[in-house]
Amino acid sequence: MADAKLLRIYLNDHLAAATAAARLARRVLRSNRGTELGRLLEELARDLDDDRRSLETLMAERGIRRNRAKQAAGVVAERLGLLKLNGRLVHYSPLSRVLELEGLRLLVEFNGSLWRTLGNESLEARATRNAERIRAASAGATSTAFGDGLPPARH
Repeated sequence: MADAKLLRIYLNDHLAAATAAARLARRVLRSNRGTELGRLLEELARDLDDDRRSLETLMAERGIRRNRAKQAAGVVAERLGLLKLNGRLVHYSPLSRVLELEGLRLLVEFNGSLWRTLGNESLEARATRNAERIRAASAGATSTAFGDGLPPARH
């Protein structure tokens, strides 16, 4: 049945992204422990792990097997994020924080779209709240990284 196949692909794509998001949140947390951002990331990592488990449960209930290749691709994509040029060869950079938070926000918003599609309003609302919290943290990280060096916003 085509619908079942498409649903399997869709859910596995989201599971790979959810896995990458949880891993990214924990990685960013390691570089920001003991800060306000670190506390946000601790909560976020727990939420993302919970979302991933909820998705795995839903898939199991529907008899949808996890695609291990997509899972591996999500892990590899998250790890490739370590290779980005951040202005420093070895150490964590303020630019690292900016880029990681931007990526994390996109993954959380993608996660929210899953819950919206599946009609899970509480998980969708949590994803929306988390995306907004990341957006606020990202604004602070951007200010720290670039100071007054950003061009004025055009409307």
